[in-house]
Amino acid sequence: MKKLYLIFTLLLFTQLSFSQQSFNGLDTNMGNLFRLSDAKSRSISPENFTGEKGKGGMADPNMKGDKYNVANAHNAARDLGQTWKVNPYIHIKPGETFTLAEIEGPGAIQHIWMTPTGNWRFSIIRFYWDDETEPSVECPVGDFFGMGWGEYAPLNSLAVCVNPGSAFNCYWTMPFRKKCRITMENVNPQDAMTLYYQIDYTLTEVPADAAYFHAQFRRTHSNETSDYTLIDGIKGKGQYVGTYMACGVRNNGWWGEGEIKFFMDGDTKFPTICGTGAEDYFCGSYNFDRGGQYKEFCTPYAGLHQVIRPDGTYRSQQRFGLYRWHITDPVRFEKDLKVTIQDLGWRAGGRYLPQKSDISSVVFWYQAEPHAKYPKLPSWQDLEVN
Repeated sequence: MKKLYLIFTLLLFTQLSFSQQSFNGLDTNMGNLFRLSDAKSRSISPENFTGEKGKGGMADPNMKGDKYNVANAHNAARDLGQTWKVNPYIHIKPGETFTLAEIEGPGAIQHIWMTPTGNWRFSIIRFYWDDETEPSVECPVGDFFGMGWGEYAPLNSLAVCVNPGSAFNCYWTMPFRKKCRITMENVNPQDAMTLYYQIDYTLTEVPADAAYFHAQFRRTHSNETSDYTLIDGIKGKGQYVGTYMACGVRNNGWWGEGEIKFFMDGDTKFPTICGTGAEDYFCGSYNFDRGGQYKEFCTPYAGLHQVIRPDGTYRSQQRFGLYRWHITDPVRFEKDLKVTIQDLGWRAGGRYLPQKSDISSVVFWYQAEPHAKYPKLPSWQDLEVN
């Protein structure tokens, strides 16, 4: 017992020592949560568009102004007046891009919560760090939060949580040095969207070795090569930290035999990291099957959180949502990175079937800037789930 106590004490001391070396109010965890810091906590929402200290809840139901001085809930608040939930949400018109946040650094985004309405594929979220003109994050808001099929499914993980009724939460730490700008574009040609949101951040010094957060969306309606590219063209030094994939299967039978491959730092035909199957990469096994049924699961680091089953009428295809966060095992690269996953099932005679699935994905990584320019985002017609 004494020996176990000494081991526990040593582990705790090691954790606290590491926390003391790295803590600056940016990387908060259970090991350093008790420590004081000079970091400043701020939050942006429709009730405080700028995040300024002492400027929250100032909307007046009797005033009308520009998009940053509005009272969308003025009717509900008409009897109570200022400070009583006067502007808790925004409307974004068809074709409009709204700036959700514009923050002067240094600092870091620590948490984002939002509840977008309408078609989640038609709401495009973008993040720009410092003085970027090209976004470091660009993807449909549903896919960014693991909801690529436009239908709610509970997701409970360390990096992303989706809670009832349709509450999107993101906990990726996103440091910036000079500036952060976050926008939402409504590419829906006919419908406005309503958005409640809150962006929680800290103003603090950013370590010299802190990289910038990136996320990129891709989609293919029919994977003709049966070798889906999750990401390519990454240039620079960084670490790959997550994969979300929405897979729509067109054939019967098991669909996830394909291997994931990480080509890094000059790899050509053969990758440095090669997986053994899709369900293995997403930290499951044997078809995610128990008793002849797919079993949804959510864990801190990986999950099959969504299974959309055919209903016998119009919903005729199997559709799946999966995530894998490389939080304790980031894939580090020095110069370049490409990641692919094979689209394989089974055919007669125990042979692999190259499939032609409908696949969408978002990959998440950190790297030093500048980053390579992203491929052009598909049109709203090609984004649409059908």
